[in-house]
Formats: sequence, structure tokens, C-alpha cells
Amino acid sequence: MNHHMKLPNHLAKRLAAFVLALAAFTLPASAGDLPEGFVRLSDVAPAVRQDMRYAGSENFLGRPANGYEAGTCILTSPAAKALAKAQSELEKDGLSLVVFDCYRPSRAVADFVAWVRQGGVIDKKWSPKTTRADLIKQGYIGSRSAHAGGSTVDIAIVDIRPDASTATPACGAKASAMLDFGSGFDCFDPVSRVASTFISPAARQNRAKLIGLMSKAGFRSYAGEWWHFTLRDEPFPKKSFDFSVR
Repeated sequence: MNHHMKLPNHLAKRLAAFVLALAAFTLPASAGDLPEGFVRLSDVAPAVRQDMRYAGSENFLGRPANGYEAGTCILTSPAAKALAKAQSELEKDGLSLVVFDCYRPSRAVADFVAWVRQGGVIDKKWSPKTTRADLIKQGYIGSRSAHAGGSTVDIAIVDIRPDASTATPACGAKASAMLDFGSGFDCFDPVSRVASTFISPAARQNRAKLIGLMSKAGFRSYAGEWWHFTLRDEPFPKKSFDFSVR
């Protein structure tokens, strides 16, 4: 048998078209550039609001962090599915989740540490009392981050009803119509600790609501930041990734 037999042109063109169509079907463009096991949250839970702070300048750096080329939430598939479950619970009450950060490239983690070591004054919007030099020592910024494993989110709850108002926290970032949590996202201050006693009863209730919701969906909370949650059964618990957010 001749293994080098040439197909007629019309058959070769049909075969090429079939291969291209098969590739397009099996590898969606929206996920094709992600490592295996990762998805974009918008493809799994499109109703979850996204306010990705490190892709812009409204964050403690004052600029996009290294590795953030787009303001989109990327997570491991199990983490995204768990958030979809939590979102469906909230929507019954006219509420929604909002994510501030999801998967974080290792180069962004290193960028945060380098920024701290550069020294200088930090805007009181992000740190009313803690100095820039003490952010690492006090545990607000670390040389390693669970976010780099792809199953950790920084998250809050927003009211999506038409007459909803926005809480205005003394420090940190707020999202439109965000519930009162006693501080905003990335507030480098003891008030951000989950068990802080320097917040109102309403803020304590909202923190408890968020923690209960996320726990039921399979996440564990971090005592140092009320907004920080990691999937309990995360698929890459000891791995840090460094692909760009795009």
C-alpha cells in the first residue's frame, strides 16, 4: 500500500474544513488560552458582578498590577461552579455577589511585595493607620498568595434592586450598591479582620451572611480579611500559576 498517496484536491479541502470545524467545536475560543482546569467566571456564572480592581488604577498601587491585561475573573472550574451556586441563593433576595479579585498571577504577587519595599507614603484611603513598610509584617501583603492557585476570591454582596443605596466605607474600595461590611475591599486596617468589634451591628450581620453563604457553597473564610475566601477542596492547593489575566 502506498502511504504517500495524495488525496484529490476536493477531498483534501473537505478534510481540512472538517478538522478546523472540529477544533472550533472542541476548544471554545473563550477558554482556549487558559490552562486545563481553569475557566472564565462569566462563562459559568455570568450573573456574578465583576469589579476587578487590579486590572485598573483604583487600587492601592494606583495602577494595573503586573499580569492583569483585562478586568476578567478567572478561576478553577470547581471554584467557579461553587460561586454559581452561591449566586443562585442570593438572587432570590434581590442580591448578587461581586468579585474584586480571583486568580492572581505570581508576578502580581511579586509586584505587590516590590511596591511595599519601594517605600513611601500610602494613601489613607487604603491604610488609615498602618504604614506602607508594615503591610507585610502585619499580614496584609505576602510573598505568597492563595489567589495564585486559582480557587481564591475576594468578594462582597451588592443589592441589585432598583432603589438600592451604596454604603460608603471609611477605607478601601466599594462597589456600586455594596452592602455595609464595615470597610471596603483592601482596607489595610484591623477593622477588616472578620472578628473586628469596631463595626456596626449591621456590618457584623452582613459579614456573617457572606461567610455563611460562602461556607455553604464550599469556601472557607480568612480571619484577616472579611472579603477573602478559598475553596475548601481546591484542585491546586500547593501550586502557584503565572499566566496572564486576559
